[in-house]
Order: sequence, then structure tokens, then C-alpha cells
Amino acid sequence: MKESPKLVETEGLDLATFGQRLRHTRRARGMTLADLGARVDRTPSVLSLIENGRREPKLSLVEQLAAALSVPMSELLKKQPPSRRAQLEIAVEQAQRDPSYAALGLPPLRVGARVPTDVLEHLVAVAAELRALRSKPTATPEEARAANAALRASMRERGNYFPSIEAAAAEALSAAGYAGGALSQGMLLSVVSRHGFSVQFVPDLPRTVRSLTDLRSNRIYVKQESVGGHSPRAVILQALGHFLLGHDTPKDFADFLRQRVEANYFAAAMLLPESAALPFLRAAMERRDLAVEDLVDVFSVSYEMAAHRVTNLITHHLGLPCHFVKNDASGIIYKAYENDGVIFPADISGAIEGQRMCRKWSGRQVFSAPDRFSPHYQYSDTPAGSYFCVAQVDPRADDRGSAITLGVPFEHSRWFRGRETTIRTRSQCPDGECCQRAPLSLAERWEGMAWPSARAHSHILSALPAGSFPGVDDVDIYEFLDRHATD
Repeated sequence: MKESPKLVETEGLDLATFGQRLRHTRRARGMTLADLGARVDRTPSVLSLIENGRREPKLSLVEQLAAALSVPMSELLKKQPPSRRAQLEIAVEQAQRDPSYAALGLPPLRVGARVPTDVLEHLVAVAAELRALRSKPTATPEEARAANAALRASMRERGNYFPSIEAAAAEALSAAGYAGGALSQGMLLSVVSRHGFSVQFVPDLPRTVRSLTDLRSNRIYVKQESVGGHSPRAVILQALGHFLLGHDTPKDFADFLRQRVEANYFAAAMLLPESAALPFLRAAMERRDLAVEDLVDVFSVSYEMAAHRVTNLITHHLGLPCHFVKNDASGIIYKAYENDGVIFPADISGAIEGQRMCRKWSGRQVFSAPDRFSPHYQYSDTPAGSYFCVAQVDPRADDRGSAITLGVPFEHSRWFRGRETTIRTRSQCPDGECCQRAPLSLAERWEGMAWPSARAHSHILSALPAGSFPGVDDVDIYEFLDRHATD
């Protein structure tokens, strides 16, 4: 029986692993390079380059090799090495290409058959420790905030629109037969399956991860319940996005942040596809009735995802500059984006995460609104200009709920639902004193007479967790995978 197209796909083939599997299978058949070369009409030197991971074979050659060795193509194309020895040899070769290892200035080490396996074990362990030391890319929260500020600036330059990710999402949806509307569970699983993955819902997922992908079996593990503001659909698509977008182990914390943004973008582009969401937004704009909550209803996503997705599309396609903020009831900003000139509070590095927004802004005002879970519309006059904003508390964002705000400059309010609101505030922040200082009457009465016992924010004193994937407990995830392994 002819194998399915997915099983014989060679795009993204790991050359080292393929070479090891080819060598292992050839030797198991008692064949020399010359023997195999005669069967596939290739010289031994060419096959040697392939076995050593230095030449990529064409699909036609892979087919010939599989036939000559009497094995299915899928056996040669498996992602896992054929043995522990082969896995160690690959790991040593990869380690020597890592900057942390190369910085030692050692001559290249050729791993031959005479090198004992226990020596390879030691080398791999030492190389892993070198990578771990190097992968402490943000020793301080300050460095993390600086990386986040740089990423946000990059997003602003492109209007928060990523054409390549839109194309990847559109291709995945088209292949699965998506025809519009909310992405159903069945359609989601079809998309995942078409890319060689399966999904398993488990109750014991390690607490430090949203999802965990077993690359041996191509199985994505997730919890059935929501993870904060992330629905299981979003978490699954974020996991898939890492692979479809070609992500590798993050080189540093900035790379980790970039990958997370791209994976989140991919999930949003799948759940609110450009082909469906953009016509919806255009029609609403023609009616002068743009509203985030309508996207929530039509595509069955969280308010946060819908609002953030609007920022991906309305500047690039509709010419509307905008800003987005997520904050808690005390005004602490968790994430934000702008290309409309609004001025967020920021530290000296330009980072806004962890800063407190003005009390007059809609993200603070919504918490005192009669119904915080319905849209709160208001105009805010700021030193940077006047803005129309709609804020709503998304109870799925976390246990207490976070405010999600989408705003545009005043002149663009005419396209939005709620523009007739009479609520208007004036803010002098971030440099004024409209809310940073208490009113004079209160200050005169209580200044010097209050001694608060501050809640300790221990996270601001400690370094970020180390590792290529910050905060992930390797022991936990390896033990989990071992419990659920099927082979």
C-alpha cells in the first residue's frame, strides 16, 4: 500500500537523524556503502555525506533507499534516532555547533565507533550544562522588560501585522476545508491531524506549561479546562504554531518572547481567520458599528483575543491606528501595544509592563462601572491627544478578571459602536499629577498619618527563571512524558 503523503513529506527533515537512521538500517541489513550505492545508483561517497548529515536527499532518493533496504519510507523519516548511541552522537555533533561550545575554542571532535558510549554521555551532559548557563538570557527583570520593549517597537513598525503568519494560518485552514465561522473542535483536530499531530487531554499536565508536545509520538498534551484566558483551542493552536512557523529552541529571552508572540498570533489567525474576520470588520465599518464583542460572539473566542486580533487587521487593512491594553483593577499593565501615539507610563528602558496606568483611563474606570463585564465606552483627553476607548473586564483572563481596552484617536471614533457616549475624562499622565498625587484636601488631612504594610511583590526582587523556556521545570515535563509514553 502506498504511504500517505504526510508520512513521506521531507520538508524540515533533520539531516543528522535521517543519516543515523539510514546508517543503522544499512548496517542491520549487513550492507556496506558500496552495496547500497550499487542498488540506488549512487557512489559510496554521496551516501556517506547523507549518513553524516551533510547532504539533503531528494524525495526520489529516499524512496529508492527505502526500497533497497526493504523498509517503509516512514521508518527512515522518523524523527527519533534509532538508538541511544545514535542519539548521543547526534547530540555531540549539535553541541559542537552551539555558540556556548564553540566559544571554548576546541578543535572539532569526530565521533567514531571507537569512542565509548559512556564518554558520549559525559560530553552530552557537559554540553547541556554549558547551554543551560548560556540560556539564562535575562538574569534580571530589567533585561526582560528591555527585551519586551524592543519587541513591542518591532510590532509597532509593522502595524502588528505578520503576513507570513497570516499565510501559514490560511494555508492550514484551506487544507482542512475551512469555509467560515467559528473553528469547530472537529475542524481543529483535522488541522492538527493533517500536520501529523494528535491531541490528548490530561488532568496531570505539569503546572509550568500550557501544553506539552511529545516529539517522539507527535502528541500534544493539554488540559481540558481553560488556562487563564487561553481556551484549549488556542493552546493547541499555539503549540502547533511553533512547528509550522519553524521555531527552534530559543537562543535567548528575546527570541523566546518573539516565538511566543508569533505562536499566539498564529492561534488568533486560525480562530479568527483573516478571510472571515476582515470582511466582517469591513461590513461593520461601513455601518459605523465596529465592536469587539461581535467578534467574540461570531468566532467564539475570548474578549482579549478578539480585541488583540482587531489590532492585527484594522491598521493594515482599514487604515485605523489603535492601541490595546490589558491591566488589573489596580491599573498594573500586563501587556500593551500602540501605533496611534498614545503615551503609556514607562520606565527608563521604555518598558510599560508593570507600570500603573492613569486612574482616568478607561481600563481603570471600567472597574467602577455599573456593569464591568459589558463594554465601557469613554473619551479620554490626554497630553498626546484625545482617544475613544472601549474597555471590558474579561473574567476569563484570570481569577480576578482583567480589563481589556481597545482605543483609537478621536477622529476615528465615528466608525465604532458606543461613540455617542457622554463619558469623558481628562488625564495629565504620565507626567502630570492628575492621579499620582492625592487631592490637596486629602493630603493635608492624612499625609504623615498613614503607615501601610505593603504587600511584598517578591517577583520584582528575583531573577527570571533560567532555561531556554523560562520557568519550565524539565524534571516535571520529562516525568510526565515518561508516564504517558506508549513505547
